[in-house]
Amino acid sequence: MRESALSAPTGAGILQRPYLLVTVGACALVFLAAFESLAVTTVMPVVSRDLGGAGLYALAFAGPLATGVIGMVGAGNWSDRRGPVGPLLASVAVFALGLLVAGTAGTMWAVVAGRLVQGLGGGAMTVALYVVVARVYPAVLHPRIFAAFSAAWVIPSLVGPFAAGLVAQLASWHWVFLGVVVLVLPALAMLFPALRGVRSGTANGAPDGNGAADANGSDSVDGTGPDPAGARAPWAPERLAWAALAALAVLGLNLSSGLPAAGPLLAGAAVVIALLAVRPLVPRGTLTARRGLPSVILIRGLVAAGFFGAEVYLPYLLVERYAFSPTFAGLTLTGGALAWAAASGVQSRLGGRLGSPVAVRIGSVLVLLAIALALLTTALGWPAAVAIAGWILAGGGMGLAYPRLSVMTLALSTPDTEGFNSSAMSISDSLGGALALAATGIVFTAFTTTAASFAGVFVLTAVIAAAAVAIAPRVTH
Repeated sequence: MRESALSAPTGAGILQRPYLLVTVGACALVFLAAFESLAVTTVMPVVSRDLGGAGLYALAFAGPLATGVIGMVGAGNWSDRRGPVGPLLASVAVFALGLLVAGTAGTMWAVVAGRLVQGLGGGAMTVALYVVVARVYPAVLHPRIFAAFSAAWVIPSLVGPFAAGLVAQLASWHWVFLGVVVLVLPALAMLFPALRGVRSGTANGAPDGNGAADANGSDSVDGTGPDPAGARAPWAPERLAWAALAALAVLGLNLSSGLPAAGPLLAGAAVVIALLAVRPLVPRGTLTARRGLPSVILIRGLVAAGFFGAEVYLPYLLVERYAFSPTFAGLTLTGGALAWAAASGVQSRLGGRLGSPVAVRIGSVLVLLAIALALLTTALGWPAAVAIAGWILAGGGMGLAYPRLSVMTLALSTPDTEGFNSSAMSISDSLGGALALAATGIVFTAFTTTAASFAGVFVLTAVIAAAAVAIAPRVTH
């Protein structure tokens, strides 16, 4: 088994010594990244108005998503070669630099530049934290720490928009960016005691006892790193080139909706380019749902695509069809977020009593069921309460599936491939959501009536979720 970087007594939890500080620090970084993402959504209209940047509004959101893919690949390769300490420190520094640039910006172009830098650091930070988990915590604690990450990501959805609006109103939108920088430093400081003991994770580490080498292939052509018996993982600049191409494709796809004439053609080309570019960035067989790790990575992207592609249209549906106020419609997402956090906690407490493959299957089915209820509500004119209750099921499904997909990714990795596989999972997550959001935008505008538009969105996302359900049994050999 992989050795933990910290020596812990039997039965120690993630909030007990020696894991307390690293747990709090890592969760704080996840919380701040999530808070910033949601806060920017709240204040960006104010930023655009103040700086006259309506033409760059979409780019301010699509840009970080695109550069994040590059950060994920770079951090994964660096972590496999040198361990996660350097990538984590560098990613936090880049993330903070992006916040500083955006927070002190006097033009919309400067805000966009800061967001691009921030996305680069944020994507890298996610991957580096996953590798830190692999090196610091024993496998038995992985469900719990990933449940804590899920909670740290969900909680900002409850307080982030309100807090950001309050800061912008009482002080300035600049402090929505700058305030996060101040909090990032103590969060990182909590990680230092654990980082000092983290091994580089090169090939001389013992493979995981879960058969990791068999799970993801042993040759570098497979995209999962070098043979465990070989030397240190090599630098892979070609992966950065593919990541840059994938990022450009994601950016083009997100911006295609603004080009009525050439938009569909650009969107189709962007999808093809994104799929071609992502192949070297994920384990071989991912796009064909090969059993084991490739299917784990693929399902992560499919579940994200189905869930987030449908979620953004649910409040819209309630406002347009059921005359909900925007505030009340937004509360439906809060119910899903709370269910996500609750289900994450439940799966962590069940531990080995709930197998990871079973949790992934149940979670995928719940997401599909929720989208189907939203579709039926739209098509048959059912009460809004049906779709709202259904979205609580969707949140519960994500809370079950997401942490366990992370657990399985690390369990099916060797010390040499933790970075690459964590990067692949994050890329699948990000690209899945980005492609789905762009595709649903195109579908929504393709119909002449709002009823047909909403139905088309939910049909598309239901098909994606159904694919996740069909592939779920393939996560094991």
